[in-house]
Amino acid sequence: MYIFANILQIMNTSDNIRNKIAKLENSYVFTYKDFTSDVNLQGTIIKCLNRMVISGEIIKLSKGKYYKQQETKFGDVVPEQYQIVKDLLEENGKLIGYTTGMGYFNVLGLTTQISSIIQIGRNDSKASIKRGRFSISFIKQKNTITKENIPLLRILDAIRLIKKIPDTTVDLSCIRLLSILKKLNNKETERIAKLALKYPPSTQALLGALLEKENKKSALEILKKSLNKISTYKYNITEKTLPTLKSWNIK
Repeated sequence: MYIFANILQIMNTSDNIRNKIAKLENSYVFTYKDFTSDVNLQGTIIKCLNRMVISGEIIKLSKGKYYKQQETKFGDVVPEQYQIVKDLLEENGKLIGYTTGMGYFNVLGLTTQISSIIQIGRNDSKASIKRGRFSISFIKQKNTITKENIPLLRILDAIRLIKKIPDTTVDLSCIRLLSILKKLNNKETERIAKLALKYPPSTQALLGALLEKENKKSALEILKKSLNKISTYKYNITEKTLPTLKSWNIK
């Protein structure tokens, strides 16, 4: 009788899980926690999810993480970056990280290449991990991470990593960054300059040259005061692209 009741419970649990999964968006990454908070049911749910992986109903992204299979003529549709790493960006409702760098250059229009590397800016140090086909690495961010700061931090990360942007040149990257910086208002321009003070001097110098080119004078003094007047920074940018190079000791 006990065995029959146990089988019935598993069958009911499987049906409930399938019904809930059917209502989820295709790109949503879920875990057993999305189905119950009852500790006694967790083992049963995990077994059901793993059986669904074997039957091809869902796909396992990494240990304990799954998503609905959505096939097109181009192959399986992979969830968006946020879904793949959302547990690394928030903790108990608090923002602790943001997507940036290699996985975000395409979003910023700095390259047409879509990377299989997802980089996350966080205040703490963390070892790289793998999730499915994606490699996830972490960039140490010394500034406070807030919703207001994130768009500006992503720009600063792009400037810091400008030599590593794939399928482009530093000159072309500068041209794109100029168009991004041009859209900042005075308050945002001053804030990005202050945030840059916790980045390497080379990043501060290039930001200064870019802002000066766009005539964003309000932030220039903030950056000038923080830089050593005799230090030089090598980027191999042409003077035609950035005529303000020399005043920031950039070569």
